[in-house]
This record gives sequence, C-alpha cells and structure tokens, in this order.
Amino acid sequence: MSRRRRIVLTGGGTAGHVMPHLAILSELRKSNFDVVYIGSGGIEKELAVKHGIPFHQISTGKLRRYFSLQNFLDVFRIVVGFFEAFVLMLRLRPAVIFSKGGFVAVPVTLAAWMCGVPVVTHESDYSPGLANKIIGPFSKKILYTFPETQKYLGSGKAILVGSPVRPDLFSGDVETGRSYCGFSDKKPILLVMGGSQGAQRINDALRDVLPDLLSKFNIVHLTGKGKSINVSSPGYRGFEFVGEQLKDIFAASELVVSRAGANSIFELLALNKPMLLIPLEIGSRGDQILNANSFEAKGWASQLKESTITPAKFQESIFKLAESANDIKDAQQTANVASVPSKIVQILLEAAGQS
Repeated sequence: MSRRRRIVLTGGGTAGHVMPHLAILSELRKSNFDVVYIGSGGIEKELAVKHGIPFHQISTGKLRRYFSLQNFLDVFRIVVGFFEAFVLMLRLRPAVIFSKGGFVAVPVTLAAWMCGVPVVTHESDYSPGLANKIIGPFSKKILYTFPETQKYLGSGKAILVGSPVRPDLFSGDVETGRSYCGFSDKKPILLVMGGSQGAQRINDALRDVLPDLLSKFNIVHLTGKGKSINVSSPGYRGFEFVGEQLKDIFAASELVVSRAGANSIFELLALNKPMLLIPLEIGSRGDQILNANSFEAKGWASQLKESTITPAKFQESIFKLAESANDIKDAQQTANVASVPSKIVQILLEAAGQS
C-alpha cells in the first residue's frame, strides 16, 4: 500500500463551499489520503463532523467588497486566523491543501504558502469570487468549472475540470422519492427550490399560481428554513430542508425550478434534469446570473430573471420548460461530468507528490 498523505480541506461560509469537498471525499480516501478540515464554526464544521472528517476551527472575518466599519474588526480576525492556521500547518504537516474559497480559506492558504505546502484551488462559479482572487497567486493550480472562466485566470496554472457531483445523488430511486412525498398518482413531479436559504420571491410566485400548476404537476417545494407556505393539497409537499432523501426526490422529479448556484445546477445537469433557473440578483455579485447565462446559451436550461417575476410569467416559464424538456435533456447529454472527482484527486496526488 502506498504511504498515506495528509490533505487539508478548507473553505466555508456557505454549503456551496463545502459540498464539492464531500463530492470527492470517497476518491480521496480510496487514494490513501488522510483527510482533515480547517474552517470556521459554520456550516463546514457541521458537515465535516457528520462525514467523519477531523475538524480544526480558526478565527475568521468576512471579506466584503463594500465599505463597512465591520471590515476593520474582521481584518484583525483574519490576522488571528492566519497565525492559528500557521500553527496548524506546523502541527498537521499536510502534503497539500484543497481550497474551495470563502472567507475562511484565505488565512489557511496564506499560512500554507508560508510553510511551503502546495495549494490547489477550485472555483465553482463562472467568475472568481473575491476570496479566490486573493488565493490565486498563492496556488500551485487553479481548477475551474465553466470553460468561460479561463479568461479570468489565464493559462499558466488554470485547469478546466468541471464541478464534482456527490456520488450518492446517482443512487436515487424514483418510487422511493414519490412515496416519501406522498404522491400516489402518476402526474409528473415539479421540484421548486431556492437554495439552502430558500427564495421568498420564488415562494410567493409559486403560491399565487399553485392551483393551475397542480392541475398538471405534483409539486415538491424546498422552501428554506422558516419560509414554509400554508398549503393543503395532496399534490403539494413542502419541506424546509431535505437531507438524505434529496437523492430520491431528484430522481423522481421531471422538471426543476432552481436558483443558479454552480454546485446545484451542475448536480442537476449530471442527473439530466430540465431546469428553469432564476438567478439571485439582489445582494449578489452577479455570479449566479453569469452561471445561468452560460447554461442557457448551451441549451442546458431556460432562465427567468428574478427582477421580472410575476405569477403569470412564472407559470408561463414552467409550462414552456415542460414543452422544451426533451430538447434540454438532449443538449445536456453533451456535458461530461462523471469523471470530475477522479480528475481533481489525480491533480491533488500530483501536487502532494511534489511537496
């Protein structure tokens, strides 16, 4: 057996910075990596512990693109986090760091660079986030998801790999999903989801046109925590959050309405699901808009701008999605996403071998 190498995973702030780590976890373990995680006390700690990954917490501050007095305090926290990460580098002695961005990854990456530990960074979105812009110069390799992203990165150390998809999503069962939602008839299932936090405008539009949609679909609605809507119908099932059963709901769903976070839409692409994307606009740097534009241009999805949502337009867009579903599924077949985890782990093995 080859000798074990330690890899430090880092990234956090949202589930989107953590799920790609979990998507390659099985491949990392098969490749004899000793996996640990350095992050904040946020969602990454919860998910890492749940999946049996030893977790080390450091101080961190949020990176903002706008003026805020909070920035001054957060600079101090980032400096403290750097020294904490530096001590962890000396203690853990990792062979390689795999960073998914987010504010907590900055001090970890800088500490690794100071200690001579190679860093491999992955950018999920069409355009790099602020954290990855800072991390990039200190990285040995920068992996990216969208072909169009290369124009932001140059060609020196950037590698197109795509987005890793959790292997368990491919094991979903249609009948289990229908049963879990309580659907006994054979109407097609429409899945409406607004990300881990939900999306109020999507929820409101759905509620207003629900009777018309229920005449054609069974509807599964992932509302987000604290955002459930009061609906009593055998054709509607709402959840604030779904865990292990999500793979079965995905399998049973024939159409999906979703935000345009990179991880989610690449999962739906891998599962060959026709999707209507409603990218987040307000309070966003615009990454979801670029993600949705890219998918729409390739014929992998249709799109509805959040700023233009009305109940009537929302319903019309779903009916049009149903009409074009077969064309979208055919176009999605041109995407090759199955081998992404193994590609990423091979690059990590090469980087670790050079440490």
